[in-house]
Amino acid sequence: MKILLWCDDLMSRTRIESAWKAAGAQVLRKNTTETPDLVVMDLTARDALAEIGRLQGVYPGVAILAFGPHVDGDAFKQARAAGAGEIVARGAVIDRVLGKLGRPAG
Repeated sequence: MKILLWCDDLMSRTRIESAWKAAGAQVLRKNTTETPDLVVMDLTARDALAEIGRLQGVYPGVAILAFGPHVDGDAFKQARAAGAGEIVARGAVIDRVLGKLGRPAG
């Protein structure tokens, strides 16, 4: 599975990316020319809500999973309105995608 991870936080990105790569995923960068199977958007990234809308246009039909701080219910609602089909708390994003990869959660 090719996953476009949109995350500006280097610490989070490194942790998330290493878990998914270990499970066999290919993690794409923002400037990729490849079409992902899944887009994963960090809601704390710069212009995250606008990027969700833009990425829907660039990759029509590709699911968008957004994640952010569990206490930010407003951001979750805004992400859903922007087009994210699935929203999870930051602490659950690794396991949610591992499930999509058919791997057991950590």
